[in-house]
Amino acid sequence: MRKFHEGQTIVVEPWRAAAFPVIKDVMVDRSAFEKIQQAGGYVSVNTGGVPDGNVILIGQDDAEEAMDAAACIGCGACVATCKNSSAMLFVAAKVSQFAKLPQGKVEAKKRAKAMVAKMDELGFGSCTNTGGCELACPKSISIAHIARLNREYLTAKLSD
Repeated sequence: MRKFHEGQTIVVEPWRAAAFPVIKDVMVDRSAFEKIQQAGGYVSVNTGGVPDGNVILIGQDDAEEAMDAAACIGCGACVATCKNSSAMLFVAAKVSQFAKLPQGKVEAKKRAKAMVAKMDELGFGSCTNTGGCELACPKSISIAHIARLNREYLTAKLSD
């Protein structure tokens, strides 16, 4: 939309991702993100009560990366900009926010496999690592999280 001439018609369309079906006009159903999150984007084991902040030591770098990943708001900009309609950045952010913390280690293998399987089942495309998703992300989620997701997923599959 940066280059158009006066009087030219501009067509605004909804996302073309199969996983985001059109509801009406430019409204789409983004519930696919909730389904992916329900597949494993949480910690289901009992981690006990709220401990003192200094009981479980977490390195500053790990804590920062986990918080950066947790900043993902699930807006779908990554899917909209991806030529393959991939949700890898969203899934990677959700996996990374737990992969960097001790509470998330217990279910790490199960989480990575379940969330990637759900993403595939819902019809999102494959990641070709062009980086468009990172540029479109309003929270500046790094594609480095996709590399972490790939490592977590490969580790999980090799341990089967």
